[in-house]
Amino acid sequence: MPASGKSTVGVLLAKRLGYSFVDADIVIQEKTGKLLKEIIAEQGTDGFLKVEEEVNSELNVERSVIAPGGSVIYGPKAMEHLKEISVVVYLKLSYEDVKMRLGDLKDRGVALKDGMTLKDLYDERIPLYEKYADITIDETGKTAGVIVDELRTMMEHSGK
Repeated sequence: MPASGKSTVGVLLAKRLGYSFVDADIVIQEKTGKLLKEIIAEQGTDGFLKVEEEVNSELNVERSVIAPGGSVIYGPKAMEHLKEISVVVYLKLSYEDVKMRLGDLKDRGVALKDGMTLKDLYDERIPLYEKYADITIDETGKTAGVIVDELRTMMEHSGK
């Protein structure tokens, strides 16, 4: 989900595990030479989702924490690949918290289909996050440090 803290929690978790950190949105920008919002403006949401799925389905990393964009969940090829190479974590955040944390959706490069509200996006994505998650962390009332501690414990016992 946008603004769920994927990058913040991901960097902290990578440091605590001694792993590298991969921000998939930055990988997309490096591969295309464009900002996410530019890809969306030029290719539309569907075009962006194809690029995002392709890049995420080709990630080949080890001992890394990957923070994909929240819309990667729409790409079955990418999600199957990520489940194969990693433990998929869903950072669960209430709609109210997502709304409060988000700034300008277009500037952030959020893949929002025409006519869709943030609430529509939230409601559409929740079942997909739940479907693919190996681990779900409810972020309600927790600091990033507490979330990282919970995840570290879970990851150390996951075997992946």
